[in-house]
Amino acid sequence: MAPLPVEVLLGVYLGLLTGIIPGLVAWTLGFVFKYVTGVSIPGFGVVVLGLAIAGVNGGLLALNDATVRENASGTAILVAIVVVLMLTLYAHAKGDAMGASFPRRVSLKSLRERTLSADVVELVGGRGQVSIRVAGEVDDIEGYPPLPADTRAAIRDGDWRLPADLPIGELETRFAERLRSEFDLSDVTVAIDQRGTASVAAAPPLSGISKRVPAGKRAVSVETLVPTGLTRTDEVTVHTPDTSVSGTVVSVRSESAERSPPDPSVAPDGGTESEEAVPAPTLPAAAGGDGRVTVAVARNDAPSLLRADRARVVVEARGTRREFELVSLLRRAGRRIRRLTVRADGTLDGMTLGAANVREEYGVAVLAVRSADGWTFAPSGSRRLTAGDELFAVGKADALDTFAEVAA
Repeated sequence: MAPLPVEVLLGVYLGLLTGIIPGLVAWTLGFVFKYVTGVSIPGFGVVVLGLAIAGVNGGLLALNDATVRENASGTAILVAIVVVLMLTLYAHAKGDAMGASFPRRVSLKSLRERTLSADVVELVGGRGQVSIRVAGEVDDIEGYPPLPADTRAAIRDGDWRLPADLPIGELETRFAERLRSEFDLSDVTVAIDQRGTASVAAAPPLSGISKRVPAGKRAVSVETLVPTGLTRTDEVTVHTPDTSVSGTVVSVRSESAERSPPDPSVAPDGGTESEEAVPAPTLPAAAGGDGRVTVAVARNDAPSLLRADRARVVVEARGTRREFELVSLLRRAGRRIRRLTVRADGTLDGMTLGAANVREEYGVAVLAVRSADGWTFAPSGSRRLTAGDELFAVGKADALDTFAEVAA
């Protein structure tokens, strides 16, 4: 048996020879992960990976040389393992440090927050807008029935304008939500490139008008003089000889529009348009005249409307939609708004907001509470929560996920 110093030198030689490739792999992983994601790989994972690669790399016996195998002892093997571990950890630390200090040009955050090209932005009223163009055909989503041809054409040829100062990821989310809302789609996926061109796949609605009626409401249809331009989601007040009821339009049908449907080949000035000039379809709106309007109203108000032969519909003004700008600002600040329902026998059931200490415990703020008694905006700490209450909370995505596990 060779003397101890010789065994140690042999182990150092074996460790350096076998640890070159594990060291290179550890350095590469440390650099790439830190540079792209900003996350460091745990040292334990690097150690395990280094030993595994060293084993594949001819083993710790220096490429399986017969002479080395015969002369190596347990001491040399142990020293070689220690050298491989130290070399792997050192290479990983250097790669991690270089990834943190290297000028960052590519990261997951930059990919998520990439914006549109400047040449596709249009200035309208001092604000930048972009016209989203749907490229090619609207695809179907696997597992759903095919999309109707008229809906497919309406999505493809529609005039879709969105704020241009949002990241592309946010534009994709807004465009998908708008398509889902306007066409009652069961599901929709959107991909937008930097030129404002979108690829869309959508699934048709799987239910009828009941899908648009909120829980606890009833849909009642009344004969009326339909205001021109009335469309779904408009807030109206229905006046009958007995009562006045407020509700949300879920469907509208105008008889005048049925008797004389618009001819897309006729231009507004009476001339004939070319095929390229055919106006793009938009959200269906009533042409005005006698017809029927279906309104979602409270359960107690439905009988009074059913007794009326005819009613008058007054459209309520919603005012300037400044809430959309607020949501945009929150999203750009990394905040999200989520609706949660308090579950029965949960942590928040029967507890006040002050006792729950929501802001300090979970890092979110409750903007509003909706219960059977109505809305409570900016609720105070004395507001008691019960099962079934809807909470509208704002915060970071991970904080909202944690809060959702507790509340819902």
